[in-house]
Amino acid sequence: MRIDRRNFFRVIGVTGAALTIGKDTIATPKNENEIEFNGILYDSTRCVGCQTCEYSCAEANHLPEPVDAPEIGVLRKTDESRRTVINGYNTSKGEVYVKRQCMHCNMPACTAACLTQAMHKTKEGPVIWREEKCMGCRYCMVSCPFDVPKFEYHSPNPKITKCDMCYDRQLEGKLPACVEKCEAEALVFGKRRDLIKEARRRIHENPDLYVDHIYGEEEAGGTGFLYLSPVPFEELGFNTKVQKISYPELSKGFLYSVPTVFVLWPALLLGIQEATKNNKPKIEENE
Repeated sequence: MRIDRRNFFRVIGVTGAALTIGKDTIATPKNENEIEFNGILYDSTRCVGCQTCEYSCAEANHLPEPVDAPEIGVLRKTDESRRTVINGYNTSKGEVYVKRQCMHCNMPACTAACLTQAMHKTKEGPVIWREEKCMGCRYCMVSCPFDVPKFEYHSPNPKITKCDMCYDRQLEGKLPACVEKCEAEALVFGKRRDLIKEARRRIHENPDLYVDHIYGEEEAGGTGFLYLSPVPFEELGFNTKVQKISYPELSKGFLYSVPTVFVLWPALLLGIQEATKNNKPKIEENE
């Protein structure tokens, strides 16, 4: 079997550059003050568990409608056929509903782990998956501290699925589908900085209604999806042990200490895979 040298080195160069860019991004993260990310504030005190967000998400993304309803004590999870779910919890203040989906981290672990930049943090804020760049390694699934990306294991053409905060709709000047259709006004879309101000205002004006904590303000270095709750977040199944610093920061020292060959080894493997794949039709023709 002869490997196409041109394709091999082209892929090696592109992938190596991607890794280098990724390393620089991790080493010198942009200050949030320089970027106005879009985000969503979710107020669980206003959510009634109607699932309108689930239905609107399914419609907007051409997914199956939900077939089950939130049930207290039953944990529903996102999967390859649904990007958001509502769960009900029996808490110290009665029943409370919580919406779950991608958190859209300010410095996402999934994008740092992605060798080909298929997982991408947009300048608008949403974290999106780009099919044409994906090599199927699924490192994004392993790296996510919130267990969000899902893989279509049973599909002949598998994809990574997750909430993208209706990125295409945002580019058209529209609200995310879940926000637009939420009649209880439990969801608010806007600039992350403004959402944090609004959350603090609600906490200040109603201290008996809310716990004094905005989940996502600092967790994992800050997220685009922010939460308000009437009870401690542990009662709602949140991972409260998530570190405050972003997860890509953990790899900063490693990237500068390991030999370059180990950093570029994934690029080498990807280059071989791509060059071999592109050369396969030529081999078959010669036979």
